[in-house]
Amino acid sequence: MKKLTLVFIFLILSFSASANDKFTADQLIEKAKAFVSAKNARQQPNTTTKEIDHYISLLSDDFIDEHVKFKFTYTDKTKLRSDMIGKLKDEVINSNIEINEIMVGANVVFIKMTEMGKVKPAHLDKTIEYSKTNIVSLEFNESGLVKHIRRHHG
Repeated sequence: MKKLTLVFIFLILSFSASANDKFTADQLIEKAKAFVSAKNARQQPNTTTKEIDHYISLLSDDFIDEHVKFKFTYTDKTKLRSDMIGKLKDEVINSNIEINEIMVGANVVFIKMTEMGKVKPAHLDKTIEYSKTNIVSLEFNESGLVKHIRRHHG
């Protein structure tokens, strides 16, 4: 009886572990690359609401987008979309994101990336040039959508 109980417990634990690690490392890396690509596409000189909507489609309905350094969090897709559309007024001369490194965990990806660009914000009289290396973690829900973004700005 003890052996049967141990086998049963082992099967439950095995099932639970595989349920928590729904995506393979390769799948998570592809999801990370798709996220970075969508993030990059939404801040180009020719960006439209189509690119913004694609980016937002990668997020779960109950997402959290946490900007750790600035102690700011988005949890509302409507507000996020509105703010992104507002940035379309900025003049983007160029913008690019390069992935430096990706680390994978259980339904989570850590991305070290360098963001570079030259932008003239609509509310300023000068152009801003930047190159920053940032670390972002993406946690995915069971459907493969991003449920939590933690941005550690450089």
